[in-house]
Amino acid sequence: MQLKYKSVEELVSAASSSNKKLSEIVLTQQAWDMETTEEALYANMKNSFTVMRESVLNGMDESLRSSSGLSGGAAAKLKKAVEEGKNHYGHLLGNAISMALAVTEYNSCMGQIVAAPTAGSCGVIPAALISVMEEFDLPEHDIIMSMFTASAIGMVIAKCASIAGAEGGCQAEVGSASAMAAAALTEIFGGTPQMVSDSCAIALKNTMGLVCDPVAGLVEVPCIKRNAMGVANAFTASELACAGITSVIPADEVILAMKQVGDLMSSSLKETSEGGLAATPTGCRLRRQIFGSDPA
Repeated sequence: MQLKYKSVEELVSAASSSNKKLSEIVLTQQAWDMETTEEALYANMKNSFTVMRESVLNGMDESLRSSSGLSGGAAAKLKKAVEEGKNHYGHLLGNAISMALAVTEYNSCMGQIVAAPTAGSCGVIPAALISVMEEFDLPEHDIIMSMFTASAIGMVIAKCASIAGAEGGCQAEVGSASAMAAAALTEIFGGTPQMVSDSCAIALKNTMGLVCDPVAGLVEVPCIKRNAMGVANAFTASELACAGITSVIPADEVILAMKQVGDLMSSSLKETSEGGLAATPTGCRLRRQIFGSDPA
């Protein structure tokens, strides 16, 4: 079956009919389309995962600060609380949230990250995958393969809706990242292709209508903490789907609804910094503090 990445149902059908994981059919298909080998594509994905791991490590530097002064040090603070057993919701969640903060803070400090699916949502997938790999001592191979599943979901969303905050709001960025991470997690823990689809749908529904309102136009506030929320959302969606809880609204219909919501959203709520948190008194003060005056 020639994959067109025009629907999640297409992916589920192809995987189910061949009795394979989504990642397996995507890897084979992509190797064919790109006229390369599966081994070469896997090596490229492994390199991306290496960059993700390095961004988590580098982002844990407690002295890290962005040039704006809006971010840095939060990941290290939470990581310390987790290591000392002072967080309240378990090691896995605390560790994952700290990793999401680490990657996005490192991005704000111009560090190298993997924009999966975007720089503004770069912390969700690394945090989800690396935290579960460490927590459950999972094979790196399984984690890297799951990234092909995440990528396929991201391609469908990009084709049928959007992954850009300027077009669809933060639902298109952190929302899409959550859906991609949830899909990867569900496959890692043995979920069926249909469960992968359900986890994607649930994650997107949970972020439906989320606006993109960066303070001072910078990908820091509230973007960094939304990445932390995004990984928690991915865990929730995957947990539900793996328990056999289905999404009443199919994934492809959720993606279409997300696009419709994004189209209806005011331009002031789509990365222009003209509304939402960016337009609050504190948001406006921070913009003047950073840039000296309001932009023309």
